[in-house]
Amino acid sequence: MRLPVVVIVGRPNVGKSSLLNCLAGKRISIVDPTAGVTRDRVATIIEAKGRFFELVDTGGIGIEDHDDLTAEVERQIQIAIDQADLILFVVDIRTGVVPLDEEVNRRLRSVGKPVILVANKCDVPELEARGVEFYSLGRGAPLPFSAEQRRHKEELLDAIIAALPMSPGEAAPPPVEMKLAIVGRRNTGKSTFINALAQTERMIVSEVAGTTRDSVDVRFERDGKVFVAIDTAGVRRRRSISGDIEFYSLTRAERSIRRADVVLLFFDARLRVSKVDKQLSEYIIEQYKPAIFVINKWDLAKDQLTTEQYADYMRAMFPMLDYVPMAFITAKKSKNVWRLLNLAQHLFKQASARLSTGDLNRLIQSAYQAQPPPLRQNRHGKIYYATQAAANPPTIVLFTNGPELFDASYQRYLLKYLRDHSPFREIPIKLQLRAKKRTDPALPTAEPIAPPLKELDLSELTFQSELTTEDIEKVRRRNDRGLWDI
Repeated sequence: MRLPVVVIVGRPNVGKSSLLNCLAGKRISIVDPTAGVTRDRVATIIEAKGRFFELVDTGGIGIEDHDDLTAEVERQIQIAIDQADLILFVVDIRTGVVPLDEEVNRRLRSVGKPVILVANKCDVPELEARGVEFYSLGRGAPLPFSAEQRRHKEELLDAIIAALPMSPGEAAPPPVEMKLAIVGRRNTGKSTFINALAQTERMIVSEVAGTTRDSVDVRFERDGKVFVAIDTAGVRRRRSISGDIEFYSLTRAERSIRRADVVLLFFDARLRVSKVDKQLSEYIIEQYKPAIFVINKWDLAKDQLTTEQYADYMRAMFPMLDYVPMAFITAKKSKNVWRLLNLAQHLFKQASARLSTGDLNRLIQSAYQAQPPPLRQNRHGKIYYATQAAANPPTIVLFTNGPELFDASYQRYLLKYLRDHSPFREIPIKLQLRAKKRTDPALPTAEPIAPPLKELDLSELTFQSELTTEDIEKVRRRNDRGLWDI
């Protein structure tokens, strides 16, 4: 069911983004003194007084964008107004009525939707008397409000709830099935991909580098399930960041990676892998996030090379990430967009799986016999016991006679063995080594695990999730590793 939509409009620098952050109770929109920071529609779901509504921030009406995106920003504002059930007309109580406020007011007269006049930046009670000036707009008494001080927040929420139309059978929004973070360099087609998923002009698409500034959550439905795609600003090298807005965009992109269930790292098929791409991949792996290398704009490059050739190049550039699947898409034509979503769901399913303790110990048992750890400090490393402590990411804990006896190369060997013989085939695994304590009651024995099985039969493994052995075999039979010719 569609939620009521509340849209924030006003001229630049009246505090629209601050108002959204205040009502949401967290930082969503970038707030900066520079006019014209917000370009796309930034939305979030608010719960108040037992009701839910979607709150939408928009760009400043009347701004002349320095990147010649004025028409695109205005179109996003108009789309938001057309979809609105209620409009919050925000003005600055400290400056009083200015000509651009009157222009915004004239634009709203023909809308025919309820409007609440919000006099923002009323940080102290003494400023409330200035609100009488806004009676000239014909919107009645303005509601004094301070997004920075959170003054009159409850009064504003009460006014919004009172003005919203009642919907029969109104209920909480359905839970989100999966969150996707869309990250990458500038101009790799991230916003175009978001529009293809949403099947509407949800984000501004332009050849201008750095068009997207905020991290924008876009909700969409597919096969009766709700997903959130997080569009992020294109990332530049840190030394190339020229101001606060780009710095905020970078930190929001990193936060989006941390919030996501699966990360889609976008590449332009015509360009070589850059240092920024490698830095992004490192951050994704640091957060143990399932990831997909998405090679976009493949229609412009497929005449020069094949998917196999490009895949070989990518694996040479990212040798430690050979398990990460690749997808070749053309977002502008919506080519392979839904197959990419299906692959992301499959990775999320892998990350959510749990391997039983018995099966995990048999796997470690087999890996240990196939290649024991090398001698270190005149001691042999011993593994006494293994257990999966968590999912998302899969966290494997090994109890040993000393973590220092297992170097990085042997840990990589164990991780590769686990991927090859478990449901975690295409996702990062978090491996933790701990020293066994004498008083630890969880360990069944003080001896190393028993001699390994001669051959591990995957058909005997049981998984404590919806992931089945049939799913694993499907992955194993996919020889192209997610490479799609288009």
